Amino acid sequence: MKKHLLFFYLIFSLGLSSHAQNIGDMSLNDAVTDKNTSISSSLKEKALVLVFHSMNCPFAKLYEERIIDIRTRFQNQGISFALVNSESVGKEQNPELLRSHIDETGLNMPYLMDEDHEWVKQFEITKLPEVIVLVPGEDGIKIAYRGAIDNNAQAESAVTEKFLERALNQILKGEQPGPSQVRAVGCNVRSF
Repeated sequence: MKKHLLFFYLIFSLGLSSHAQNIGDMSLNDAVTDKNTSISSSLKEKALVLVFHSMNCPFAKLYEERIIDIRTRFQNQGISFALVNSESVGKEQNPELLRSHIDETGLNMPYLMDEDHEWVKQFEITKLPEVIVLVPGEDGIKIAYRGAIDNNAQAESAVTEKFLERALNQILKGEQPGPSQVRAVGCNVRSF
């Protein structure tokens, strides 16, 4: 009986590993440049911050200035940024409106369209905004931090914990972010 269980476990494990997707190979279309952009090409040096975003989510809009501030302070230190949108409905289907929004707000980063919810499912995103910080590792690209940007979505002046900023500073020091995951708060992701 134990031999049978071991055999089934080995077959199941091999099946899972053969279907696992290499994070570096994942790519989406950038609504700003209309070019296909992969994770491996976006992860230039130390880290890539993916901010799952939607122009229809009020929580994401509340965070836009904070996202701009973090990007401005960290982009010249080997950390790149991209917005990922899986909510391609209404005005978010119009590339001109998306480009206009990026320009008007000063977000100035790739705006990747996850229309088939591949990235939402791969990274198990449940809220908008939610961030994933990817770093190069010995065995490929890995997730160093996932979750909330900070601890107060509604009032920036009341923020007492800057989770994303702390994680990026730890990565720059060569440390593993701690905590590596903080539950994000915001709009529910529709991953149908």
